[in-house]
Amino acid sequence: MIHTLKALSGMQVAPHHLAAQAGRDVLRDGGNAVEAMVAAAAAIAVVYPHMNAIGGDGFWLIHEPGKPVVAIDACGPAAALASRDFYAGLSAIPSRGPTAALTVAGTIGGWAKALEVAAPWGSALPLSRLLADGIRHAQNGVAVTTSQSALTRQKLEGLKDAPGFAHTFLVNGQPPEPGHVLKQPALARTLTALAERGLDDFYRGELGARIGAALERSGSPLRASDLAAYRAQLVEPLAVRLDDSTVYNLPPPTQGLAALMILGLFERLGVSEGEGFAHIHGLVESTKRAFRVRERVVTDPGRVPADPRGFLQPGSLSTLAATIDRQRALPWPDPAAPGDTIWMGAIDAQGRAVSFIQSVYWEFGSGTVLEDTGICWQNRGTSFSLDPKALNTLEPGRKPFHTLNPSLAVFDDGRVMPYGTMGGEGQPQTQAAVFTRYARFGQPLQQAVSAPRWLLGRTWGDESTTLKLESRFDPALVDALRAAGHAVEVLPEAFSDTMGHAGALVRHPNGVIEGAADPRSDGSVAAL
Repeated sequence: MIHTLKALSGMQVAPHHLAAQAGRDVLRDGGNAVEAMVAAAAAIAVVYPHMNAIGGDGFWLIHEPGKPVVAIDACGPAAALASRDFYAGLSAIPSRGPTAALTVAGTIGGWAKALEVAAPWGSALPLSRLLADGIRHAQNGVAVTTSQSALTRQKLEGLKDAPGFAHTFLVNGQPPEPGHVLKQPALARTLTALAERGLDDFYRGELGARIGAALERSGSPLRASDLAAYRAQLVEPLAVRLDDSTVYNLPPPTQGLAALMILGLFERLGVSEGEGFAHIHGLVESTKRAFRVRERVVTDPGRVPADPRGFLQPGSLSTLAATIDRQRALPWPDPAAPGDTIWMGAIDAQGRAVSFIQSVYWEFGSGTVLEDTGICWQNRGTSFSLDPKALNTLEPGRKPFHTLNPSLAVFDDGRVMPYGTMGGEGQPQTQAAVFTRYARFGQPLQQAVSAPRWLLGRTWGDESTTLKLESRFDPALVDALRAAGHAVEVLPEAFSDTMGHAGALVRHPNGVIEGAADPRSDGSVAAL
């Protein structure tokens, strides 16, 4: 029996239990959902460093009862020096090392902007309280997870020579074993400085100057002036209207458009039963159509060739859904873009809900750990192309294509559901699986997250673009998908990291909050 946890006074879900507890404890101390999320974000940057860091980006959806959903874009642009000439002689931007660290890290700016949004909600907890757990875990150490150990070993060749990586994350030049106590004293000092001087110090203060100097010394094109010019932005969320709800996500440069299109297309197929061929085939085929639109449209917000909202209109969705063959698979592959990330959700006693995602792109991002700060910097800019004709061609000041996209659904009956996952290319696919299982086919929330999942496309270290299925799927369903023309690959694992680390919360009109964490992760639901 799979049980969904329930509570009344607040709930936090995260893919690492210490981050979930950090958020829950802020709720217990009287904090709101945004403050809880900042605490969880600081903690998870310490305890799950292969998946995210304060040297990465973030995106927020914030729902306050009776108010429009607020979206925050905390994605940093390419450095002023990050031109195609900077990478002259190369066919692609390097994926690791200092030259892969070419975009501003926006997530700290996103924390600050979210706290501004929450400021009218009442007396605020001090920043020192919100960052306390992250500081403590960095100072005292945290037990390395099996996930961190395995991915460090798997990606070691590309990471070991990145400046600062071996000193910070290896043990005598080797990946840490699970349970090794990882201490990050430099990161503890950095978080302490932010707690004492404010989050703006990361960009326009003493810390920003030190970060900029460290980036320059490492060989990155980023400078302190790039940090000083950055601020996270409030943006209008994208939304798709479904039969009984409105689902929100982020606009470009994220792939939120694809996540919403999948749901809008699938709804038009009229599938009445979950887990069978019609459900899986329908979502996979909806994914293919959505990804083709994404590849044509999603880029820097100032350069999108068409209004993404047009693709979410009922007529556009119906026209595209009509191209889906209910029995046969569309030939594939098309381009894929995997990545690694964390998603977290929070709901407070007043019903305010947050869906949040934070990432460094690949595992450990660029692998570059800035000296004396402990900050591991993202490699999100490697998604830029050096082809001047490409939609996502590199130019100074442009934002890179982002796989990150948190979702939040507001149901007509008063339920609110923040949900999401890590997993790059798999993010919109897993979101669609969780949402349809819960909202369309009546599965309990935890079952919707735990049930076997699939991924169309490639993952890191694997160039195949097959339809990958966890081994728990019914063999008869697998055979039916193959017969329909899907290039099916059954993974050996029953619960595979390939499928991402999902989570979801639902607040009901009577105040009951439900939460589900992914058994594929090291996470948990923590509640009051």
